[in-house]
Amino acid sequence: MKTTAVLISEQGPADVMELTEVEVAPPGPGEVFIEQTAIGLNYMDVYQRSGHYPLALPSGLGLEASGVVLEVGEGVSDLAKGDRVVYGPVLGAYARHRNVPAARLIKIPDGIDDETAAAVMMKGMTVEYLMCRAYPVKPGEDVLFYAASGGVGHIAGQWGRHIGARMIGVTSGPDNVRHAIENGYADAIDRKSEDIAGRVRELTNDRGVSVVFDSVGKATFEASIDSLAPRGYFMSFGSTTGEAPPVPPSLLQHKGSLYFCRPTLANYVSARDDLVHSASKVFELVGSGAIKVEITQRRPLSEIVDVHKAFEAGETTGSTIIVP
Repeated sequence: MKTTAVLISEQGPADVMELTEVEVAPPGPGEVFIEQTAIGLNYMDVYQRSGHYPLALPSGLGLEASGVVLEVGEGVSDLAKGDRVVYGPVLGAYARHRNVPAARLIKIPDGIDDETAAAVMMKGMTVEYLMCRAYPVKPGEDVLFYAASGGVGHIAGQWGRHIGARMIGVTSGPDNVRHAIENGYADAIDRKSEDIAGRVRELTNDRGVSVVFDSVGKATFEASIDSLAPRGYFMSFGSTTGEAPPVPPSLLQHKGSLYFCRPTLANYVSARDDLVHSASKVFELVGSGAIKVEITQRRPLSEIVDVHKAFEAGETTGSTIIVP
């Protein structure tokens, strides 16, 4: 059947995205054909569109969506027509209909709507792998988390509070500081008007934090290093301002025997068991009310270029849903 999808023939600015009519074949073995109801927006979409992460072209874009099963392919036994499902990361989410490998689909629990599922799955799994597996955060620990007013940041603040950690967020502007504190952070630092490392030292009686989760990269590298306590962990999980600089081993030594790690979600949910584990933890906390998902805007797929421009410029907070 024919459907509408976003394709790119080259990587670059938001304008390279084109809304196109495409043909979708029947689902193959191990695949499921779904009608999408809500598409999640993630910064990885910008990385892939811009060329920061190379793609084989032409290519679809988007990694996360929810929808309803319309047809199942050969060998699929645990999903049926009418099931509500969500997935991520699977490239090509910017579409109204598509085929998805059944092994990447998760049934949406009762009591959670499609928009919430699409808004929280990848962002929530990002927080889960960072704070529960890459560096298991413990009750009472001081944690510094960047982009605290974004979708991932909002979930991290609430998840950390649920664990019992003291969450310190980094964001920009007084409104975003307020949003961060409303979403689980004990304190929030305005990076535009405050010295990050200096404020961290004030807030921790000069100890520094046990772990930094830095999604910014180049612009905040020094502040993150200087915010860590001895034997602290620097978890670099993004590069919105460019890659963090090379890290000489001697720098980690002289700054307090620090640890530096660059993890990524794909390695933590590539196996089906890991995907199910991570998604289950996310939906468990959403279902219990420990995590509330703030969807701050809903935009049609036809406006995807403008959505990316606003997102890349840092003009959004919380989570954005794209309506197919």
